[in-house]
Amino acid sequence: MKNKLLTFIVVIIFLTGIYIVLNANDKTLIATAGRESPQKLVQNFTTGTPKKIIFLIGDGMGINHTTLGRFNFGGPDFNMAVDRMPIQGLVTNHSYESLGIDSAASATALATGTRTTNRFVGLDNKKNRVPNITELLGEQGYTSGLVATSSLTHATPAAYYAHVDSRYKEEQIANQLIASKVRVALGGGKNFFNLESTEGVKVIFDLDHYNFDEVSESRLVGLFAEDGIERGMGPSQLAMTKAALNFLEINSDCGKYFLMSEGSQIDWASHDNNVTAMLIELADFNDTVNFILDFASKRDDTLVVVSSDHETGGLSLLDQEDDYVLTRWTTDGHSLSQIAVYAYGPGAEEFSGKVDQTEIFSKLLSLSDQTSCSSN
Repeated sequence: MKNKLLTFIVVIIFLTGIYIVLNANDKTLIATAGRESPQKLVQNFTTGTPKKIIFLIGDGMGINHTTLGRFNFGGPDFNMAVDRMPIQGLVTNHSYESLGIDSAASATALATGTRTTNRFVGLDNKKNRVPNITELLGEQGYTSGLVATSSLTHATPAAYYAHVDSRYKEEQIANQLIASKVRVALGGGKNFFNLESTEGVKVIFDLDHYNFDEVSESRLVGLFAEDGIERGMGPSQLAMTKAALNFLEINSDCGKYFLMSEGSQIDWASHDNNVTAMLIELADFNDTVNFILDFASKRDDTLVVVSSDHETGGLSLLDQEDDYVLTRWTTDGHSLSQIAVYAYGPGAEEFSGKVDQTEIFSKLLSLSDQTSCSSN
C-alpha cells in the first residue's frame, strides 16, 4: 500500500512539473511610439553580377524570433532589418538522416550545397571532402572573410573552411583555419588555437587597438575570447563585421569578396529559453544587417542574403496581455519550425519562394562574378 501511494505521489509531482513547464509564459514588452522605423529597400537591379557577396546567418533564428523582435524593438509596424529586404522566401532544411538538423550539417549545406550527417563539417554523408564556397570563389578571385560571435571553430563558421567528421574536433578545425585561404576571420576561440604555429597569419586579441585602415598583413585572425564572446566582454557582431568589411574593402585583390557574418548566440540564448538574452543577441544581429544594407544600398555590385541554419527553442507567440506579448518556449533544442531567407542586390530575385538550404550555396555561386582579375 505504501509503495502504491509513493508511486502515485511521484506521478502527480511529475505531471504537475510538466503542466507548470508547458504553461509557463514569458512576457515581452511591446514597444510604443518613439523609435523610427528604417525604410524598406527597392529591388531595382536589372543587370550585372555581384562582386561583393555578404551572407548573414542568424543562428537559431526562426520567423517567430524576428516577429518578436519587431514587436519589442519598435512595435507591430516596425521594420526589422530583414523587413527592409524586398526579396523573401521560405527555406527547407534537414540533415541527410533526419528532419532535425544541427548547425554543422546545416552550415555544410549552406557552405557546400551538400546535405550531410549531423555533426559533419565540410564532408558528405560518406565522409568525402566537399569544396566550400570560399574555396570555390577563391578560384574566381574573391577574397573571403568570416565573423562569428561564437568561437571561430564553432560549427557554422567552420563549414566555410574546414573538413572534419565531428564538429567537436575544434583544435583540428582551428589548424585548418590557419591553413586555409580565408583572409580575415574575427570571433572567439583562443583556447583552440596553437598560437605558436600561426606562420603567415597576424593574430590579434583586441579589436579596438588594431587600425584596420592601415592593414599590412595579408591574413588576419582576431580571437577576442577563450571560446564564445560573452556579451559585453568583447566586440559585438556589428563591430567585427564593420572591421572585416573594412579589411576586405582594402585588401581584396580583384575588388571582389565574400563575407559570412554569424549572430551565433541567438541560438545559445534560445537553447537556454531566455527571451531577454535572445532579444539582446537579435538586436546586435539586426543592427549588423541594417549596417550591411545601408552599405549595399549605395552600390550596385553588392548582394546581401540573410538566413538561418535552423530554429531553436520552438518559440511560440501566444497572445497579448496589456502591453506585453505572451511567449512560450516548447523545447530547449532545435525544432522543425520554419526559417526564411531574405535578399537584396543584383540577383536577389533568385531567393524568392521555396528555397532549399543547399540551393542557397548554388545560387550564390552561380550569381558570382566569374571574370578574371585581369578583366576587372
